[in-house]
Amino acid sequence: MSPELLRAPLVVEFPFTRSLGPVQSAFLTGLRERVVLGVKADGGKVLVPPVEYDPVTAAELRDLVEVGATGTVTTWAWNPEPRRGQPLDRPFAWVLVRLDGADTALLHALDAPGPDAVSTGMRVRVRWAAERTGAITDIACFEPHESAPGAEPAPHDGEFESAVTGIVAPARLDYTYSPGRAQSAYIHALADRKSVGERCPSCSKVYVPPRGACPTCGVATTDRVEVGPRGTVTTFCIVNVKAKNLDIELPYVYAHIALDGADLALHGRIAGIPYDQVRMGLRVEPVWTEGARYPDHYRPTGEPDADYDTYKELV
Repeated sequence: MSPELLRAPLVVEFPFTRSLGPVQSAFLTGLRERVVLGVKADGGKVLVPPVEYDPVTAAELRDLVEVGATGTVTTWAWNPEPRRGQPLDRPFAWVLVRLDGADTALLHALDAPGPDAVSTGMRVRVRWAAERTGAITDIACFEPHESAPGAEPAPHDGEFESAVTGIVAPARLDYTYSPGRAQSAYIHALADRKSVGERCPSCSKVYVPPRGACPTCGVATTDRVEVGPRGTVTTFCIVNVKAKNLDIELPYVYAHIALDGADLALHGRIAGIPYDQVRMGLRVEPVWTEGARYPDHYRPTGEPDADYDTYKELV
């Protein structure tokens, strides 16, 4: 009977830090001051949000102009289930708004009671955030507003006190991951402290962890093979940078380990030996902690080092 396919929620998250050039700095600083700036392109069009180079000619752009805080919806889509970090915590519309005086549209949220209240061509205005720091979120959202199109854009020197020169934007990806049939079986076997790979029916190579198909022959692998538990260090690196939420004393070693009987090296941490004594060919075995589903680390077995010719194809 095939083991149950595994699924798990995963999150990839990191802060993205970037510096701002003069155009983006002026744009974000302007939002902090409740001013929306665009930039005039070579052909006279006003681009909002502003860019530093003309999208047609690639010429450098620096001619800033102030546009209105009211505008017209050019297209929209209803969002019935807002996600974490989105502008509003209730259903809203994503809209492209061409602000008065601009020739391009700005993407943001529109606070509306329902999709029937949204239409292309409707007039809207900026709802400013109560606290503004110099970010696109200084525009809390747009809201419906009865108004006639505003005046032409006015030149602006882009000068503000204490200009915003950099931003930190959190990047986050939430998703559900399934390792598939082959790796689910591998992970289930690890719970029994076994390393089980799969053999290619064409070239007979044993892959651990298994991939479900042979990367060389392109055929499915279904014949399961138990390997190890001992193996050989084929190559390694010494880690000197502290990783967040990882309580391991620096420096430590991560290595590629070819388990006995496998034709693919997996990676694991080496312990039980000074970091500067880890070497290629070192024979190691897994160390399990109570209740763990996978080895905590690998330690030397005390055997003589493996001959290079026995693992050179796996380096």
